[in-house]
Amino acid sequence: QVQLVESGGDLVQAGHSLRLSCAASGFANYYAIGWFRQAPGKEREGVACIGLSDGKTYIQDSMRGRFDISRHISRVKDQHTVYLSILKAKPEDTADYYCSTDPLGVSCIRGNWIGMNDWGQGTRVTVSG
Repeated sequence: QVQLVESGGDLVQAGHSLRLSCAASGFANYYAIGWFRQAPGKEREGVACIGLSDGKTYIQDSMRGRFDISRHISRVKDQHTVYLSILKAKPEDTADYYCSTDPLGVSCIRGNWIGMNDWGQGTRVTVSG
């Protein structure tokens, strides 16, 4: 059973950095994991993606330089953690952030967000300033 649990969301001041975590389990490591966000009143947008097996990454053009994605592969079978770092946060980064699975493992690392499958419950980031 696939499980995705996001954490790390917080209220921060503009200019500060924070790191979000996605605890992922229940699927093989050929998947890729993507991070998305949805700001109030806006559509959900893809932020970054990482292949669990090879660590290849993709970051949305408009977010390169301030967002980073990384992963930790646990020794426990089929358990992984994917991190999204937000550097020098801006008020426009205020959103609910979600992680999601890419079962093909090759789509979101090419910037193709269609086909994302399972979703976590989200974690809220609020940037004041």
